[in-house]
Amino acid sequence: MGWDKEVDVLVVGSGAGGLLSALVAADAHADVLVIEKEPLWGGTSATSGAGIWIPASDQAAAVGFHDKVEDAFAYVRALSADNVPDANIRAYVSNAAPMLRWLTQHTPIEYHAFPYPDYHAENPGGSPTGYRTHMPLPIDGRQLGRDVETLRFASPAASLFGYLNWHFDETYMLLFRAKGWQMHLAKSLARYWFDLPFRLRSRKDRRLTLGNALLGGLRIALNRQNVPVWLETPMRELVEKDGRIAGVVVEHRGRPMRIGARRGVVLAAGGFDKNQAMRDAYAPSYPRALYSGGTSGNTGDSIRAGMAVGAATMNMQSAWAAPVFYVPGEDRGRLCTIERALPGCIMVNQSGARYLNEAASYHIVGQQMAARQREHRDADPSWMIFDHDFRHKYPMGPLLPLVPDALQSRGVRKILRKGRTIEELAAKIGADAATLAATVARFNAGAVKGEDPDFHRGEAAYDKMYGDPRVTPNPSLAPMVKGPFYAMPIHPGDIGTNGGLVTDERARVIDGAGKPIAGLYAVGNNAASAMGESYPGAGVTIGPALTFGYLAARDLTGTNE
Repeated sequence: MGWDKEVDVLVVGSGAGGLLSALVAADAHADVLVIEKEPLWGGTSATSGAGIWIPASDQAAAVGFHDKVEDAFAYVRALSADNVPDANIRAYVSNAAPMLRWLTQHTPIEYHAFPYPDYHAENPGGSPTGYRTHMPLPIDGRQLGRDVETLRFASPAASLFGYLNWHFDETYMLLFRAKGWQMHLAKSLARYWFDLPFRLRSRKDRRLTLGNALLGGLRIALNRQNVPVWLETPMRELVEKDGRIAGVVVEHRGRPMRIGARRGVVLAAGGFDKNQAMRDAYAPSYPRALYSGGTSGNTGDSIRAGMAVGAATMNMQSAWAAPVFYVPGEDRGRLCTIERALPGCIMVNQSGARYLNEAASYHIVGQQMAARQREHRDADPSWMIFDHDFRHKYPMGPLLPLVPDALQSRGVRKILRKGRTIEELAAKIGADAATLAATVARFNAGAVKGEDPDFHRGEAAYDKMYGDPRVTPNPSLAPMVKGPFYAMPIHPGDIGTNGGLVTDERARVIDGAGKPIAGLYAVGNNAASAMGESYPGAGVTIGPALTFGYLAARDLTGTNE
C-alpha cells in the first residue's frame, strides 16, 4: 500500500493507557511506534494525580485489606450505566491487579494502596476503608535524560506554586501543618532551586510525582525497549485494507506520511474535552471547553477517525464531571478536590443558597452543579464562601493561605471577593443579602454541633476523607463567624469527557453491527468508559485506561493467557 514506514503496533497518543500498551507490546517483541500530536508527551494523565482504582491488589493484601473481585464487580455494576456490558466491567476488575503486578515488575514505578474510601462506600461491595485506590511513589526524572524536558508538567491544581511537584502524602503534611512541614518544604524548595542545569532550561521539577511519576516511569521503560515516541505527529485518518485497519495517515515534520501497522492500531488519544463543537453536539450539559481540566490536544480526532471507519459510539453525553476554579489567562480549569470538604466553607448559587453536599466526590458535585445550571441557570458560577479563619488555615483553589491578598497572583486577585460582613460580601457577588445571611446562619447553627441537616455533609465515609482530623465532632464542618468574609467563583466543569468508541472486553473497537473492527483498539477516554456515567472511586479514569491498554496489547500480540 506504499507505506512510508511499517511497524507491528502503532499507538496513537502518549497518555498512560497508550504508553502501557506500547510497553506490553514491545515486551512481546513487537515493533512499536507511539505518535503524539502535541509537542509535549504524557497527555492528561501526566497532569493528573495518577491514582488508580485496583480491586484485590497485592499491595492492598500486603497492608491487610483482602479484597474480593466479586465485591468490586457488584459495586461497579450497580453504579455503571445499563448499556455497559457485564463483560467489560468484569474484564476490568479481574485484570486490574494482574496489570498492576506486570507494571511494577517491568517499570521503575511503585504504587502503594491508600486508605482512600470509595466514593459510594456505603453501597454493596463498596470499601469505606479504602485500599482500592493506589498512588505512585516519586521517581527521579534524571533517568529520562532530555525526554523530561518534553514531559507535560503537572496541572496547577496538582503542583505547588506552579512549579514544585508534590506527593499525595506531602499534601496532608502541608495542608494541616503537620510536624516538620516547614523543614520539609524548605528542603523541597532547595532541591528544586539548586537543580541549576535543568532549572535554567525549564521551570519543571525533576522530582517526578503523581501523574509525572507514572508517565515518567512508563517512558523510562519504553526507552529501555527502544520504543520511539514521535511528537508533533497528528493522525489524520485510519487506513482500511481487506476489512481491517492496516495503518494510519499522519502528518510528521510538516509532511503527510503513511504508517502501516501489521498487527493493529491502538487509539489512546483522549476524549473531546477541548473541542467546543463536539461538546455542543454531544455533551451540552458540560458546555465550556475552557473549563475542562483536560489538556489542549484532547479534541476528539481519533474518536472521529474511528467513527469514519464505522465504529459505534456510546455515552457521548457524559464527562468526568467536576467543580473547577478558573483563573483568567489559564488554558483550563483547576479541579477542586479537597477544599470543599474542609471545615468552615460552603458553596452557594447566585442567589446565595446552598444546594448540595460540598464534601461529596467531585464527580457528584460536578454533576449536581451542571444539573442545577441546566434547570435553574444560577450555578455557573456558584460561589465558595469562607471566613477569615478558613482563609488563613487552608487553600481555596488557587488562593494560598499564609500569603497576603496583595501578593496572590494577578489572576487570583481578579476573581477573589471580600467583604467585612456577609451582607457586604453578598453585594460583591451579586447575591441576595438576606438569602446569603440566612444560609450562613442556618449552616452555622448545625456546624457547631457537627451536623448538616440539609445535605448531611460529613456523614459518609468519603466526606471525611478531606476533612480536617483536628476538628471534632465532624471534620468537615465548622461555623463561619469571623470576618472579613471571602468568596471565590466555582464552575461546573470536568476533567475530561468519557463517552467514546464502543469497545469489548479486549478493548477491540466495535462497529455499528456489534462486530469488532479488525486491527483497531481504543483505551482511556478514546473509548466509552466501563463506568458509564458514574465515578465509583478515585482512580477509575486511569485504572481502566491502564488495564484495557494492557489487555489490548496482549490481545493484538497474541499473549493473552
